[in-house]
Amino acid sequence: MGQAGVLRRAACLISPELSGQNVTTRQNEFEEIAMPHSRSLLRVARRLAFDSATAEDLVQETLLCGWRNFNQFQRGTNARAWLFRILFNAFYARGRKIRSGPVLLPLQSPGREAEPQSRAASSLLDSAAVTRALEELSPEHRTVLLLAVVEGFTCREVAEILSLPIGTVMSRLSRARQALRDRIAPAAPKLCRARANAE
Repeated sequence: MGQAGVLRRAACLISPELSGQNVTTRQNEFEEIAMPHSRSLLRVARRLAFDSATAEDLVQETLLCGWRNFNQFQRGTNARAWLFRILFNAFYARGRKIRSGPVLLPLQSPGREAEPQSRAASSLLDSAAVTRALEELSPEHRTVLLLAVVEGFTCREVAEILSLPIGTVMSRLSRARQALRDRIAPAAPKLCRARANAE
């Protein structure tokens, strides 16, 4: 069953009194407001869950919850922030289940550096170092960094999404940036050597 069918069926279960025409109108409105943000939701969910399948489930859960509660959404307000708030509520509701997945070990033996073959490979190495450093941050720091830096939310919007005081968000963001710099800095000489070897 396609996405349209799932939404129509969910609408009938939630509000059986809705006629087919009303369901279609409501569905179109929801799709217009919510669906453009699904890629951003998935990007953040992948960083939270560290597993594509779990991230996709989390986004699907977010959209379904948004659909169920669409009557509470006020048109003209920030739909993106509303959806991200639902995403984080769904993530926290799952508790430690997402984060207690299997530990993935690198195929490369410890202490052995990869030898990049090209600039593209060294760029990939840079991305891997940032990704690894981001994954090592605490969930609180990673969350504010993803929302503020990657997704471009203001500190006030992040505070609303996470239901935190704005001062807490600003403090966590500052600490997250510093922690990320501290984790990337030791890797910088290795990355420079890898780039030099690639050229």
